[in-house]
Amino acid sequence: MTTDHSGGGNAHTEPELSDSLKTFGAVLKALREESGLTQEEFARRVRYSAAYVAKIEQGKRFPPGDLPARAEEVLGPVALKVLTAAARSLTRRAGLASWFRQWAGIEEEAISLYAYECRAVPGLLQPEGYARAVFERQLPPWTGEQINQKLAARLERQALLAERPNTAFTFIIEQAILERGVGGASVTRAVIDHLLNIGGRTNVEIQIMPLHQEDHCGVDGQLYLAETREHQWFGYTEGHRSSSLIADPGEVSVLHQRYGKLRSQALDCRATVNLLEQMRGAL
Repeated sequence: MTTDHSGGGNAHTEPELSDSLKTFGAVLKALREESGLTQEEFARRVRYSAAYVAKIEQGKRFPPGDLPARAEEVLGPVALKVLTAAARSLTRRAGLASWFRQWAGIEEEAISLYAYECRAVPGLLQPEGYARAVFERQLPPWTGEQINQKLAARLERQALLAERPNTAFTFIIEQAILERGVGGASVTRAVIDHLLNIGGRTNVEIQIMPLHQEDHCGVDGQLYLAETREHQWFGYTEGHRSSSLIADPGEVSVLHQRYGKLRSQALDCRATVNLLEQMRGAL
């Protein structure tokens, strides 16, 4: 089983779910079932979505730091001790996939999600043909089975846009990404059609950063920001085979300032639609 990646194609994944994550999930499931609660009942009482709890129990998501404390309110003090002990092995465990699983959990529960991409169309917005084209161009090459697994994971994540209608999704995408034409004209056409369609949702805003922008402040690369239900903000950035989850308020504030400037420099939503339609007509 593989884990999807936030943005483009250099996914930081492991071939199998880590033993520590699977163990934590199994312990949580056993404690929940011992209390006679369904996933839906437990999720409601700990104030997380049922889908998120299911993925934690399956070992697909890094559990949030406050889960043991929330579980104590529902399952009792023994659950707090057991889950805290299980969580220690996770926090000591290094690994890029762990960083992403932690971000993926934040992303799934976010009430606001901001993304700026200068490398590839954001993963949440990639139609199947584009995602496959990105995965097929990875080096070292992936097998057909690996590509299909990663493709399925990416498409599964995209359900967030429909499943969370009260989450505000904002995307800034460099025009150069579309001009690059990854996968050929037909794939690019499908990407543009997809962006026009998704951009029509009331909870989604898509802005294109034009090719020429003298005051561009995104030279340090892509960035993601997410706001939790408790109104805590996290940042996430990536490089070649590296990634960082950013929780320090001062560092997150820097990313907020940069993202705000990027939004002011990008085309507004109406101008973005006009540009996308022009680009599609030129293909």
